[in-house]
Amino acid sequence: MSLLSLIMLGIGVSADAFAAALAIGVRKTRITGRMVVTVGSVFAVFQIVMPLIGWALASSFSTFLAPVDHWIAFVLLVMLGVNMLREALGPDETSKGPKDRLDLRRLAVLGLATSIDALAVGVSLAVTHVSVVEAVAVIGAMTFLLSAMAVLIGHRAGMRFRRPAEILGGLVLIAIGTRILMEHLGVW
Repeated sequence: MSLLSLIMLGIGVSADAFAAALAIGVRKTRITGRMVVTVGSVFAVFQIVMPLIGWALASSFSTFLAPVDHWIAFVLLVMLGVNMLREALGPDETSKGPKDRLDLRRLAVLGLATSIDALAVGVSLAVTHVSVVEAVAVIGAMTFLLSAMAVLIGHRAGMRFRRPAEILGGLVLIAIGTRILMEHLGVW
């Protein structure tokens, strides 16, 4: 597989992480470099680890997870999206508090939820005999860059349109979960 193909794979695999990072940026009233690096790093680590797991366990793990992976991603993303909508539609928090603090537990759940499909990528890497080290390095780098950029973009948009952007971010997470579910059920 060429480097360009791996870059395109990395962009495709990191699309869900980009959307989730965008939603994170929207919710923050203050962004720090550490926050941007943390979000990018967490998403990148999950996007590296999941294909490695899929590659290492190839078809045996795939057959076990394939029937339920879409449900896991759907439930996690919808729960996070609904929670984001609830917070957006609730009373406005003007003080520096939970919205400015990066919730690592929530970030890890988002990282997991947006990387479940990467297990299948790992299986396909094993089947196509692509260098898994090169592939996950490119996937991780693309995910880090796109997620870090998404936090900054989301923050800029959120500063002007905070409440509508939070609602949109919650709806995007629900839509991602729904898309994953529909694709795996063959409806979409």
